[in-house]
Amino acid sequence: MQRNISIASFFQVSLVSLLLVVGSHAAVAASPDPTEQIRPFLAKVTATLAEPGLKSKSRQEQSDRMISVIRERFDFREMSKRVLGQQWRNLSDKEQSEFEDLFTQLLQYVYVDKIDDYSGQQIQYTLQRVKADRAEVQTLLVDKNKSIPVFYIMILRNDQWMIYDVVVEGVSLVRNYMEQFNEILRKDGYAGLVKQLKNKITELEKGFNKS
Repeated sequence: MQRNISIASFFQVSLVSLLLVVGSHAAVAASPDPTEQIRPFLAKVTATLAEPGLKSKSRQEQSDRMISVIRERFDFREMSKRVLGQQWRNLSDKEQSEFEDLFTQLLQYVYVDKIDDYSGQQIQYTLQRVKADRAEVQTLLVDKNKSIPVFYIMILRNDQWMIYDVVVEGVSLVRNYMEQFNEILRKDGYAGLVKQLKNKITELEKGFNKS
């Protein structure tokens, strides 16, 4: 009798295990598709860039318009965290929020000049890779004469894939700034980095007001 109970218990445990495995695969299958989420976002970005009146607006207005769209799918906090690396963990919540705000402003002003580079280029989706809560969506920005590889590195937040890095022709935005900021941190510390960021943003803002 004891042997029969053991066999029954074995099959019961096996059945539960099988259901758990099946359930986990179903959960994975139900995860949102990163390409399908980023596709309408990038379509909105290109549509905004193609707006007839955008290039006639002031630099500040162009910048504000673009950042309002970009915020929908960019995780600037995750980006800020990765740019600072170890230093991020040493900051208070207030300092982390301050740095995130400064870094977002820097990107907003530095990259608004790219608006003039847009002339109807098309986006082709070539490949995606997903591992747990990380994903990479590979695209080509196709112009008349060339194709530029642009990869979007993403993290899953609840049911939304959010971009935290962009790799253009093999150059990572996060790594690029991380190397620059690490050099400043070594020489001037975190206070020195914040000072330089504020000075740069003020300089860019003045340039915008003149345009």
